[in-house]
Amino acid sequence: MTDFAAARFFMVEGQIRPNKVTDHRLVDALSETPREAFVPESARGVAYVDDDLPIGNGRYLLEPMVFARMLQHLGVQATDRVLDVGCAGGYSTAILAKLAASVVGLDSDAALTAGAAAALAAQGITNATVVTGPLAAGHAEGGPYDVIVVEGTIPELPTALGDQLAEEGRLVAIVHDARGVGEVRLFQRVAGVLSSRVLFEAQPHALPGFEKKASFVF
Repeated sequence: MTDFAAARFFMVEGQIRPNKVTDHRLVDALSETPREAFVPESARGVAYVDDDLPIGNGRYLLEPMVFARMLQHLGVQATDRVLDVGCAGGYSTAILAKLAASVVGLDSDAALTAGAAAALAAQGITNATVVTGPLAAGHAEGGPYDVIVVEGTIPELPTALGDQLAEEGRLVAIVHDARGVGEVRLFQRVAGVLSSRVLFEAQPHALPGFEKKASFVF
């Protein structure tokens, strides 16, 4: 039988702390949250693997180190309103809920959102809600958001997501560059202008629903 507490400890000590993650609130949230409670039973034995974790229907949880470094750069505050795009089984939403005032977890897969809502309730998390809808459209009804997290690789940032970011808000997403390399980018809105910078490279699986529309060349 898997010792999940030990696996969680070694994830934090072996994958998180050595990779420039020093925010004690974030480290505490990762140390306390049972990742295995947010994945299918068949995947629980490998819930703490240092890689993207397949959870079915072509969906994955981000590698713990990549996810933690993304949140480290966001500097989530206790007063922040957060949108978690591609929340899948709800693990990322649970971590964010321990850092922020409120979180909206968004996914396009109704089975995933139902499971996420149940897992969050089972963990006693009351400041997070889960909604079903197109990922690239975001969830404008709950915005504007101080923080937006995109849980997978996308070809470009949709205008709809940028528009839901509050003034001085931060958004982190993994965007393919011209070479096809995944760049973790931090977007910020200052004086109404959205700008971005590259934080580090990562190669997670693609998040569905963000495919570029084909253009016609005459």
